[in-house]
Amino acid sequence: MKKIRNIWKNLTIKNKIKVFTGSVFVAILAALLFCVWIIKLFLMDFNDIMEDNAKSGEIINSLNREIEVFDQYVHGSDPANTIEWEASAGGTWRVIHKVTLDYKRLGEERYALLFALKTAYSEYCNKRDKVINDFQTDNMHISELYEVYGMQKYLAQYAQRFVDITLKEGNAKYQELVPVIVSIPFLVAALGVIVFIVIIEISVMMDRSITVPVLKLAGASRKIAANDFFIDDIHVDNKDEIGELVTAFNKMKFATGEYIKALEEKREALDRLHAQEMENLEIEKQLETMNLELLKNQINPHFLFNTLNVIAGTANLEDAHTTEQMIEALSSLFRYNLKTQAKETVLAQELKISKDYMYLQKMRFGSRVDFEVDSDVDENAVVVPTFTLQPLLENAIIHGISPKVEGGKIYVRVRQKEKRLLIEVGDSGVGIDEIMLWKIKKRLFDDERNQSPSDVVGIGIGNINRRIRAMYEDGKLDIESRPDVGTVVKIDIPLRGKEI
Repeated sequence: MKKIRNIWKNLTIKNKIKVFTGSVFVAILAALLFCVWIIKLFLMDFNDIMEDNAKSGEIINSLNREIEVFDQYVHGSDPANTIEWEASAGGTWRVIHKVTLDYKRLGEERYALLFALKTAYSEYCNKRDKVINDFQTDNMHISELYEVYGMQKYLAQYAQRFVDITLKEGNAKYQELVPVIVSIPFLVAALGVIVFIVIIEISVMMDRSITVPVLKLAGASRKIAANDFFIDDIHVDNKDEIGELVTAFNKMKFATGEYIKALEEKREALDRLHAQEMENLEIEKQLETMNLELLKNQINPHFLFNTLNVIAGTANLEDAHTTEQMIEALSSLFRYNLKTQAKETVLAQELKISKDYMYLQKMRFGSRVDFEVDSDVDENAVVVPTFTLQPLLENAIIHGISPKVEGGKIYVRVRQKEKRLLIEVGDSGVGIDEIMLWKIKKRLFDDERNQSPSDVVGIGIGNINRRIRAMYEDGKLDIESRPDVGTVVKIDIPLRGKEI
């Protein structure tokens, strides 16, 4: 039963309904077949017994009647009165030949007796008819009459043996059927109980897999409608559409609750910041950061994107193609940063945003910046953490290329090594001296909490390092740099993707 319930959990709702309907159909079909079997038992098997007994009884009765009428006829005073005799003789002939010589139905012994009876009766008829003709012409011999009497006795014995065996076999067959007849009520009760249990069990499983989860969803929805988003998750064992719906509902409930909680926390933090005096520069920085975050949350992305699209359209009308491309690249960056909620995205999307960002930087720095992407993996199949490449490119521009008068080159290289994905973001900028590089690595891998990320590492790369270590158990981020040569940030994560 446990195995059946596990299989039931994996069925879709459509297939569950099919199973239930099929079970009802099988139950109805079983009942119909049982009724057909009962009808066959009573109307066919019993009918065969009764028919055989009746036919054998007709044989012995008709033969006895013929013998009696024959004796009365040959001892009667009027040989011309043959009506009753002919009717009796014809009746015996019809009754004997009414029983078909069917070996399969009669069996060996009854078949042999019936065959002998029919053969002997034919011989008897010839002898009997001769005696009747002689009697009608007054030429009958007594010896021939007694010979007919002897044949009649012989036929009567054969007929009686046939009747006895028929009754015996009929009784034996009846005795075989008696236990079946007696067990019919029990069979009906057992079949009814089995069908009832199966239907009830399927109904219970349908109730548990469909009705109960829907009721749980309805109850949770009423609580959410009352602004209670932090209720316990709904737990169901379903692996069908209901299970998927419950999983999606739990995720939506959690995400909505966290979003509202974050907004509430921001509101409370803003109230506290406005309530207290600006005592030091750190408090002022926190206030500015929170105000910036609040401003970002208040910006309507659709208004921003629509405005950028209008500006791009105007630039197109004015044949300012470069301006149009810059606005489209900026719009793509805003859209990706403001709308992307997933933790991971395909590599192709990250590379596209990187190219848009570097396009804007090239428009700013001109020939001082050169950018190259070198990837030998399927960019549309491999997934990477979101917001990974653009912050590294920004660091390369700000800390590597910008301080260098002649500029330099920035590259992104992606390689696959067995089941690992290796990503390098490098530049040919001013580089980092050994002491500063040691401090950065110590901050990255020791995670000293008594220091702000901006003290040594910076918010962008520190955030990337924490996300990689949190998302991948064996994920790594490393930095290599030499003064006046350049800096390379290396990311080593497990290879993931839809087709990997």
